[in-house]
Amino acid sequence: MKLLYPLIVTLCFVLPFSFESRAQACGSAQGDQSTFGANNVWIGYAYTGTNFNNYMGYVTEGSSSSPNFDENFGGDNVSYSTNGCSLTTEQFSMRYKLRQTFNGSYTITLSGDDGYRLSVDGGSTWIINNWGDHPYATSTLTVSLSGSTDMVLEYYENGGGNRVTFNMVFNCVGSGNPTQYGSNNVWVGHLYQGTNFDTYKGYVTEGTSTNPTFDESFGTSNGQYNTNSCFVMTEQFSARYRLQQNLPYGNYVITVGGDDGYRFSLDGGSTWVINNWGDHGYVTTTYTATLSGAKNMVLEYYENGGENRVSFAMSSTLLPVTLTSWTATALSDNQALLKWTATNAVSFDRYVVQRSTDGSSFQDVYSVTSSITSGVQQDYSYTDPVNYNGTVYYRLAMVDIDGATKYSSIVTLNFAANKSAHIYPTVVENGQVFIETPKAIYQARLEVFDMNGRRLQEKSWPSLEGRQQVMVTGNGNTLPAGAYLARLSDGQSTIAKQIIIVK
Repeated sequence: MKLLYPLIVTLCFVLPFSFESRAQACGSAQGDQSTFGANNVWIGYAYTGTNFNNYMGYVTEGSSSSPNFDENFGGDNVSYSTNGCSLTTEQFSMRYKLRQTFNGSYTITLSGDDGYRLSVDGGSTWIINNWGDHPYATSTLTVSLSGSTDMVLEYYENGGGNRVTFNMVFNCVGSGNPTQYGSNNVWVGHLYQGTNFDTYKGYVTEGTSTNPTFDESFGTSNGQYNTNSCFVMTEQFSARYRLQQNLPYGNYVITVGGDDGYRFSLDGGSTWVINNWGDHGYVTTTYTATLSGAKNMVLEYYENGGENRVSFAMSSTLLPVTLTSWTATALSDNQALLKWTATNAVSFDRYVVQRSTDGSSFQDVYSVTSSITSGVQQDYSYTDPVNYNGTVYYRLAMVDIDGATKYSSIVTLNFAANKSAHIYPTVVENGQVFIETPKAIYQARLEVFDMNGRRLQEKSWPSLEGRQQVMVTGNGNTLPAGAYLARLSDGQSTIAKQIIIVK
């Protein structure tokens, strides 16, 4: 008994293994396991076991028109036929092969339950690799291919559901210049796949020669929308419409709508006067402004999911005078030349030049009565004395005879700092400093601060020019030794500043 017992135990382990090996063998399996399919048709080699254990025969997938396929093997735990023997759709594996010539950019989507992986070099490396037990999952990759390509797709099923899917799409590259603007009321719309202008697909036009208004719904959801060269799928796409327009002076009402995000610019996309950039149903936004002159209009739109639509409408009321030009030129560091040309004055009274140093609060600096009648062009100019270091903003207020006022666009000039004005010496021993400037500074003010920013002294002059001696004190007392900041300004801006050391 002691001799027989180990023998019996050994047989119990060996017999099931031998039976399984015989059950999985297939003497009539066809195919050589190495030949690649061609002309979009894969050859798939089938095996029992999850690691290509026993070869059972081959199948084909794809068609002459497309290599794409979706295979569920007839169901869970059923018999699946090959050119050779059938296998049970639990714990099996497949190796699909296709040799094909590709040229261009392609998006490949590979899915499976369980493991899957894809190679484009005959199985040496895997560009998609999700080799593990899991429910049906999907991997997507965009790849550039050129010339003959040996594609190998491997798949295994360990238990439960079984399915493998391959989808390959050629990425059409759009033609045309994505920065091109339309003109004469006709937009050029540049279309992209992806919600952030990812892959350029081509262009379309919107509007007519008489009206830039348009309302585009892109056909059905998740359909194809054609451009001049490629189509976009109408889910997760974006569009950038461009139009250069020379607007006559007037009041404009611009309305933009979209499902999903949209935004609108008058300066080529540097700023957005309408901005509703987010996922939402179809809504509209209106912008009202007085506009004139050349405008680089940009309307951007994206669709993330569901319905898709973008619209643009613009109406205007022309003002009782047409401003055909309006410019500002710096003649020197303290003079601005303002020039404008106008025509078609109807019931019009006067122009008022207004100036600002912050772009929002304006003051009148010059007024001139209109000297034109309807249909007659007249030029105007005004030289403004400027004593400011920084950006100066100008606009025209155009006043009708009934007092109604409209405004031109804002023009700007940047006046450089007066570098010749300075405060000295740096080291002060007797409490005296000097201010020197070669030209008059009006409403001049000298301030002295400690290094914590507290103002200790202030002295003002209606006009300051040349060389001026000043005693530096703190609240009328001699300053203790230390470092201080002296600042000279003209009431609007800093002219000069200097760290001084008092001994």
